[in-house]
Amino acid sequence: MRDVTFSYDGHPVLEDVNLSVAERELACVVGPNGGGKTTLLKLLLGLYQPSKGTVSVLGVSPERARPLVGYVPQSYSYDAQFPVRVLDVVLMGRIHKSRWLGPYGRADKEAALHALEQVGMADLWRRSLSALSGGQRQRAVIARALVAEPRLLLLDEPTASLDLAAETDLYGVLKRLNERITMVMVSHDLGFVSGFITKVICVKRRVVVHPTGRITGEIINELYGGEMRMVQHDHFHPEADADA
Repeated sequence: MRDVTFSYDGHPVLEDVNLSVAERELACVVGPNGGGKTTLLKLLLGLYQPSKGTVSVLGVSPERARPLVGYVPQSYSYDAQFPVRVLDVVLMGRIHKSRWLGPYGRADKEAALHALEQVGMADLWRRSLSALSGGQRQRAVIARALVAEPRLLLLDEPTASLDLAAETDLYGVLKRLNERITMVMVSHDLGFVSGFITKVICVKRRVVVHPTGRITGEIINELYGGEMRMVQHDHFHPEADADA
């Protein structure tokens, strides 16, 4: 992004954004609600057009790059009574690669099974989507994005509705995928930010980029507009051990 400004109904949402993400980097977008995080992703997808400035994805316009970009939305709805299988959901990601008429081909189904294997769900392809846990459903949605064989994966708060165990499992999946796919992910989990990625994109109408190691309490407080503290969860405090 170069000198990008985006306004909605005359109100600036993002201003003077200059941002670059390198190949196979995992960049995490953080910031307060309404700060412009999702808007940033939609500009990268070409769903929004900047009021000023230019956006380039994989060396071309976002519209031209879209077949090589996978997207995992912040939320999605489905009819729990509709008998759709996990494989059917993943195959939806092959629509632009398949014939417009007729059933999915063998190559599509093989790609869908491979995508499920990448997220650790190969043995659940026959299962109904409604029978899955929240973490499993989220993996299925990520597989739907992966089946198009993207070079860039955009994720909008993929762990927002998951419990700690499912969240940890999903982070492991993303870490493995990042070995070959560039990722930009919106997250409110600052613990994840501190331990998993190298670049933090702070969005609050304006955008500031920091290496993860330089994220301080002062930066977090300024970004979210109040006092916040990081809590380390990987060990117990000695006094807590004594009390236990």
